[in-house]
Amino acid sequence: MINEKIKEKIVLALDVETLEDAKKLVDELSPHVGTFKVGLQLYSGFGNEIIDYIKSKNSNFFLDIKLMDIPNTVKKASENIVLRGANFYNVHALGGLEMMKQSKEGAYKAAEKAGRKPPLILAVTVLTSISQDVLDNEIKINTNVKELAINLAKLAKLAGLDGVVASVHELKAIKEACGADFKVLCPGIRPLWSLKDDQKRIATPKEAILNGADYIVIGRAVTCAPNKTEAMQKIYDEIGEI
Repeated sequence: MINEKIKEKIVLALDVETLEDAKKLVDELSPHVGTFKVGLQLYSGFGNEIIDYIKSKNSNFFLDIKLMDIPNTVKKASENIVLRGANFYNVHALGGLEMMKQSKEGAYKAAEKAGRKPPLILAVTVLTSISQDVLDNEIKINTNVKELAINLAKLAKLAGLDGVVASVHELKAIKEACGADFKVLCPGIRPLWSLKDDQKRIATPKEAILNGADYIVIGRAVTCAPNKTEAMQKIYDEIGEI
């Protein structure tokens, strides 16, 4: 049984090796998924082909390529992303306030020109693969993960973006700092029955939604499952009523 309130929150990561694998996932799981995420792995190999395929199925897509460059370059890239029909895309908040402002300006300009609704623009705060140890001893940023994520979320809001990509561990604090309407998309989601893989700051789908996540990213727990529809249904069952 598909709960539409849950469905609209589910973003499936198409992090697979081939275009055919991605198409099969779209075909099989579109009834269960609100948005398909096209990340760097797939986009660098089959970007426009998979985007056109997702659109042909009347499904939403999130272009997850984390733009970060000088403001004018990001502005022009944002225009192109909108013209490709993205429902969501993201930039990296560490690119700074002006870069994020320019991204929004370019996106809204392109949407108006095309006569379509602007996409949701999200800023990446701190990758879920970054632990406090990595922040302290490798990157040498003198703050804790949670404070950094909150500060970057505030910066994204100041820039006029719709929300952020952030760990469930920073979710409540970001909502408190930026308001309930400020969207938070949470990666690092692992059902109770799945492996942790390479992400450090993780949570279950139900934990994320109960803590206020607007969207949750589901990946290998489903895409690597022998029976993908069954795995997705298990996630719906695990979440229960919301």
